[in-house]
Amino acid sequence: MLLAARHRPPYGRTLLVLGRVSTLPTVWSHCLAGWLLGGGGALVPFLPLVLGASCLYIAGMFLNDAFDAEFDRLHRKERPIPAGQITLDQVWQWGFGWLALGTVILVVLGNTTGAWVAILVICILLHDAIHKVIGFAPLLLAACRFLLYLVAASVADDGVTGLAIWSALALAVYVTGLGYLARHEGSKAAVPSWPAYLLLAPPLLSLLLNSGHCRLRALFLVVLLGLWLARSVRLTYWVADRNVSRTVSALTAGLVLVDLLAVGSGEPLGISFLFGLLFVTALLFQRFAPEV
Repeated sequence: MLLAARHRPPYGRTLLVLGRVSTLPTVWSHCLAGWLLGGGGALVPFLPLVLGASCLYIAGMFLNDAFDAEFDRLHRKERPIPAGQITLDQVWQWGFGWLALGTVILVVLGNTTGAWVAILVICILLHDAIHKVIGFAPLLLAACRFLLYLVAASVADDGVTGLAIWSALALAVYVTGLGYLARHEGSKAAVPSWPAYLLLAPPLLSLLLNSGHCRLRALFLVVLLGLWLARSVRLTYWVADRNVSRTVSALTAGLVLVDLLAVGSGEPLGISFLFGLLFVTALLFQRFAPEV
């Protein structure tokens, strides 16, 4: 017993693993993109937006492990609950605690925001509860990212604009492709090509919507995202020793570039720099944030 306790990781590290904090920069990026697409405005509501969205994301990750506890005991014994690093009851408590905190922070930002948050919370719980037993779970994950855009836009000056909705849909299609690719991690079966085509939704939308003086910057950002997509999917489709996990990690960081493409052609260069900083942060978090 003493030996087991000695090798147990610090409790704080266990919480970071459960929260899967390596993906948090993409949540912050979605908040910034959605807010800008909604017209931006004062920073006063934007800061609690980021905090509340982060709490909901962490809640979803904790509850994911709680719902998956039995599956992990059989197939992923390295996860914190089956490894004995934390009890199932504690994970439920942490998960619903984060969920309540994030919901309260966001609901006080307004009635419209509160309505979108309610739908987002339902999607988070639904995804966590049934994602292991249904084939369309990536669509639920995509819905969560879609709704986060609209939550962020609802806090901005212009609210949920048509551009915010279209950009959120393009993001959701990208996340759907990413989600279906992630289902092939660890599998030896052939990876179908159709999920990779879904990744093209954001650049296609950008090419359709941008014209005039915005078109040149949009083309540059399309090329930038296209190069990152090619680099990412190459590890799954174009090499003999495929690595789907590395593809998924790269495409996840690429969510920030999707956000940049959604807003970068019409915003000052300083905004592009901010998204670039978030992209680098996402890559650094993937490298150094604790994972099982």
